[in-house]
Amino acid sequence: MASEELTASGYIKHHLTNLTYGQHPDGTWGFAHSSQEAADMGFMAIHVDTMMWSIIIGFLFIFFFAKAGKSATAGVPSGLQNFVEMVVEFIDDNVKSTFSAKNAMVAPLALTVFVWVLGMNLMDLVPVDWLPVLAQVVTGDPHVYMKVVPTTDPNATMGMSLTIFFMTLYYSFKVKGIGGFTAELTLQPFSAKFPVNIILIPINLFLEGVALLAKPVSLGLRLFGNLYAGEMIFILIALMYGGGMMIAATGGLLQLAWAIFHILVVVLQAFIFMVLSVVYLNMAHEHH
Repeated sequence: MASEELTASGYIKHHLTNLTYGQHPDGTWGFAHSSQEAADMGFMAIHVDTMMWSIIIGFLFIFFFAKAGKSATAGVPSGLQNFVEMVVEFIDDNVKSTFSAKNAMVAPLALTVFVWVLGMNLMDLVPVDWLPVLAQVVTGDPHVYMKVVPTTDPNATMGMSLTIFFMTLYYSFKVKGIGGFTAELTLQPFSAKFPVNIILIPINLFLEGVALLAKPVSLGLRLFGNLYAGEMIFILIALMYGGGMMIAATGGLLQLAWAIFHILVVVLQAFIFMVLSVVYLNMAHEHH
């Protein structure tokens, strides 16, 4: 695909544009045929490729883990059972060491977050032209967009982080009550005796409010930024295949080296997202 684009910037822009469905300026609904049309569709537009690949990866996660659970045996385990048991044990150990309260929902949530995010991240290791070209062949449209890494879409990462944030708020109110949660936001980090503590309430509320709102923002943008940067590097390396035999060979070596290194990145980012989710939920269950 790199050689088919007139410019390098056009190639990059094509790979970083989502397959977007939304409302056109004339009031009709349909797919965007340019990056500008996608941007003009606004907030209510749907990134179809992000939704599609997220659902596919989620379905594969449920299918294979359910299959391993149904076929589990106390005898010689299959490779799939070994893998699933290893992942479950890994998540269980991390949750036990991080989450100090009792909540039967947290460990399954951590497992889902880790495996689902890891699956979406691993899409970054698929060569950047394979699936977009396949989408063009299937649809018959040489200009169709197909962004295959859901975690390079801030809508996906922020959607997951906001879900964790709302769960944190829910358990904060449930465990501590309205008074306890309000006291956390207004009576720390600066504390004093009455009536000075009343004067410090606006300052504490501002500081704690910023810290509270920063959690979902940092959680979502960290994942997005790391995967977006990784995908950008793959795209830049792919451009080298259109620059002659020597440059293409160099690009192949660079792509292999970056893919090997990127395996660590995709696993680490999934682990960080999972651990921070558990940590935030643990903080919501703590009494001060």
